[in-house]
Amino acid sequence: MPLVIAVEHQDWSRIRGLKTLSQQAFDASLTSVQRSKVITLLFSDNATLKKLNKDWRGKNKPTNVLSFPASDNLKLPRGVAKPLGDIALAFETVAREAEEAGKTLKAHTTHLIVHGILHLLGYDHIDEAEAELMEAREIRILKKLGIADPYQI
Repeated sequence: MPLVIAVEHQDWSRIRGLKTLSQQAFDASLTSVQRSKVITLLFSDNATLKKLNKDWRGKNKPTNVLSFPASDNLKLPRGVAKPLGDIALAFETVAREAEEAGKTLKAHTTHLIVHGILHLLGYDHIDEAEAELMEAREIRILKKLGIADPYQI
């Protein structure tokens, strides 16, 4: 099972078809070879993401999405799919951002799943050139999913 989904916060049930949109984002973001790797998606809340953000990034505040790439040195039994990593999303932050931007919760969540997957693949947005490359990839993937460019104002 390449995509493992854990819904920890009940408000995520407001998104009809959350598991389907997660699978579609997974499929659209990865090549067929990469799809053999496991990604875990945690749909949680601000309290959990605040703790993760503080513990792993030293930032004592909630955030919309966090990605945790799996170690390349992970020893696994034969036949066990190699994990690509884990992604966690905070419902309250994602919902607030969607509302403020005039986006649907479903579209914004899909964007953040794609964003998280790209981080697991090594994309980043620390400098302007990296950000442009990552955003262009996000835009192409989201277009395949019928979602408008999230960076257009």
